[in-house]
Amino acid sequence: MKTTDPYSQLIELTLAGSREAYGELYEATIHDVYKTVRFLVTGLSDAEDVVQEIYIELHRSLSRFDRTQPFRPWLMGLTMRQVHAYRRRNWRHLRIMNKAELTSETMVQDFSSDVVERMTNRVLTEGVSRLPYKLKQVIILHYLHEYSQEEISVILQIPLGTVKSRLHAALQKLRRKHQADTIRLGKVEELYESRT
Repeated sequence: MKTTDPYSQLIELTLAGSREAYGELYEATIHDVYKTVRFLVTGLSDAEDVVQEIYIELHRSLSRFDRTQPFRPWLMGLTMRQVHAYRRRNWRHLRIMNKAELTSETMVQDFSSDVVERMTNRVLTEGVSRLPYKLKQVIILHYLHEYSQEEISVILQIPLGTVKSRLHAALQKLRRKHQADTIRLGKVEELYESRT
């Protein structure tokens, strides 16, 4: 039995060979795919390359998509696998080049308005960007894309308990960072007040 997925007609037409339908499928999904990749891949050009790879892989593997399942979580799973493959390739390249440290570009805040609305707190955004990759994944999927823990389990192909523990660990790290920043700010204010 097929679901009433809003993408089902575009998928059917794409599989029948319609380029226009694939273009519409791209337009309907690029926003979520891009902002996810942009959070997980630091370089702007690298992020664009990964997005391109995602849509190449989508076109290649769309025939294997189980149309009884929702499309968006499947696409997000494909997105996460491509980001993971990019990170693996990048890590191998760095090891081959014998680099001691990863060079990182600062994350350009070029997200669309809804991301800015959801994550307006710059400190929080910076805290999320500093999380380890596995923790960052679950935070982005849960809080940015509003996937349930069960959906994240399917997307990342990890046990539900692992999703829960990663969410918990990520939130703990963010809270600790926030508390440390608050304490530092308080000490600076005390120092300033004692001088005046």
